[in-house]
Amino acid sequence: MNVQLRPMQPEDVAPLVDITARTGFFRPDEVAVAEELLADCAAKGDKSEYCTWVAEDESGLKGYVCFGATPMTRGTWDVYWIAVDPGCQGRGIGKKLMELAENEIRKKQGRLVLVETSSQELYEPTRQFYTRLDYQIVSRIADFYDIGDDRLIYAKSLTSGGGTAMPI
Repeated sequence: MNVQLRPMQPEDVAPLVDITARTGFFRPDEVAVAEELLADCAAKGDKSEYCTWVAEDESGLKGYVCFGATPMTRGTWDVYWIAVDPGCQGRGIGKKLMELAENEIRKKQGRLVLVETSSQELYEPTRQFYTRLDYQIVSRIADFYDIGDDRLIYAKSLTSGGGTAMPI
């Protein structure tokens, strides 16, 4: 799929919220948080603490990635959101968005990227996606999201060629 990557514009917020909801991975309260973050990014532009890039083709938006420097760290960044239109998943858009985020983070002297996800079965494709991109699980917090729903934190070093030396 031939998509172009570009910074998010204010008019992208509603379609990106729609994509987030339609993935089926996020509860309504989580979609609302994504909407708040996207709206903040759109309103503040370059002054926002979040960087959001979109993937689009001639028919419209196909996905986005939102990332930012982790407060109180030197060189650590979080990927807060990544979502790809359900009809376009499995076509390399998510990988392109993550590679773009990593390159942008490197440009800003970032050295470590963190991303979190759930241990629930629904998120198995997400966990496989991060593993294919050389992210490794570095933390597991039992019952974080809910009873039986652990928080998994994946990390990737941008200075050592990927992965990390911090297995759990």
